[in-house]
Amino acid sequence: MAKLSPAIFLMGPTASGKTGLAVELYQKLPLEIISVDSALVFEGMDIGTAKPDAATLAKAPHHLIDLIRPTQVYSAANFRHDALSLMADITARGKVPLLVGGTMLYFKALQGGLSALPQADAEVRAKLDNEALQVGWSVMHAKLAKIDPATAARIQPNDSQRVQRALEVYEISGKTMTQLHQLSTGDDLPYRLLKIALVPSDRSVLHARIASRFDEMLKHGFLDEVRSLLALYPTLTPELPSMRCVGYRQAIEHLVGNYSEAELRDRGVFATRQLAKRQLTWLRGMDDTFEVDCLNPQMYQLVFNKINQYFETNY
Repeated sequence: MAKLSPAIFLMGPTASGKTGLAVELYQKLPLEIISVDSALVFEGMDIGTAKPDAATLAKAPHHLIDLIRPTQVYSAANFRHDALSLMADITARGKVPLLVGGTMLYFKALQGGLSALPQADAEVRAKLDNEALQVGWSVMHAKLAKIDPATAARIQPNDSQRVQRALEVYEISGKTMTQLHQLSTGDDLPYRLLKIALVPSDRSVLHARIASRFDEMLKHGFLDEVRSLLALYPTLTPELPSMRCVGYRQAIEHLVGNYSEAELRDRGVFATRQLAKRQLTWLRGMDDTFEVDCLNPQMYQLVFNKINQYFETNY
């Protein structure tokens, strides 16, 4: 049996320092970076997604950034196809793929294959959105809990995107997400993986980082970025996947006058903290991960040493 090629997952919640660490590793090791971030695929969404700037990308190029317009859709299936193709190319060049990001669904799809989930249906989504306007997403979550208690248990009642998707899947297919996940393709990733998870030892420090970063985004023109997007793409709405990225929906609601900039800031910070909480929940459910405290000043050295040990037997 042929020896599997090496590949590295570098995972962690938002604001855990993944990008900075990846850039340092790229400069010292035979790696190429593949972004695993469902927000970075959108062109023009730079400030609100904390996309690496031009200087950073010049030092350490990232694959799978700026792929589509904000009016378009990019799925986990799209990501898996693109990532596998890139990984093969990188391996053929004698380098090791370093997959970096916080979109845990993408990591899951890449490693374990895809479930037989149906494509999105605009008509079904509109129907669910209208129902939610009448009764609220907490009631929709309760509805999901009766249909698919296992999936509902993993989703917060206020996570409208995931509640809607789970209900949509059931409406279209007549099967729950739990049932369909059991029908997974089982296409395991043909690589020998090193999975590194950046996990904070103190969540309050991570929360402070999140708040500080959101303040910096506002200071550096986040609202102007959203205004420009709305002018360039008149069909943008808060329901599109791009505008469901944390901060963007809140920015639109502020710009149409629903609440003040101060409330936008508070809502944006809260939404980002909730995202980090979901990301950490995913990480806790992953096996065979090498955990590193992202608040440890020696984080880079610990990860660098681990990768060097991994290379000794796998590269």
